[in-house]
Amino acid sequence: MPPSRKQAVLLVDGYNVIGAWTDIHDSLRQADNRRPTKINPLQSGSKADLEAARSKLVEALINYSAFEDYQTKIVFDAYSRDVPAYCEAITPNLSIHYSDFLETADTYIEKFCAAFRHDLQYSASRLIVATSDRAQQLTAIGFGAEWISSLQLISDVDFSAKRSKRRHRPQKQSSGRFLVNSLDAKVQARLSALRHGLPLDDT
Repeated sequence: MPPSRKQAVLLVDGYNVIGAWTDIHDSLRQADNRRPTKINPLQSGSKADLEAARSKLVEALINYSAFEDYQTKIVFDAYSRDVPAYCEAITPNLSIHYSDFLETADTYIEKFCAAFRHDLQYSASRLIVATSDRAQQLTAIGFGAEWISSLQLISDVDFSAKRSKRRHRPQKQSSGRFLVNSLDAKVQARLSALRHGLPLDDT
């Protein structure tokens, strides 16, 4: 289903953001006088580490995309996987795109930016590219897209998560010590009418 005319498209360089996220956690540990124990999933060579990092990024962006109403596309390199490019829809707001065999995420993002303005389903939509790769920044801007760094995206995701928690925080219960204070206004009105011998309004 094409995004609405006002819905922005967020194109995320997946591994670039994962690398920035790992660097942030390592820096926090060092500032806290602890030895950095987090292994960079992009350097460990472990398939499990990489899968866990991808899952964490996807989970964070699912909530962020829904809250901000973005049509988010996370792009991952095919690396040496001898499989064709494919797309996996996770939610109505988020999908994962794996590049073609021997195609980098950079190339995929460049092609998407080039085709974006000519694609009718995205007419009047904003395109935001999230990456800290300098060449990709220039490419995105050159095609008329907006650009944010991986660090800015991470900061925005964290801020959005805090706003979402505040918005969905349950309201404090009534401070009154009587049960009637916890009832809705219509029920309270009916009880008051009963107490005063008035006819009940059943409308």
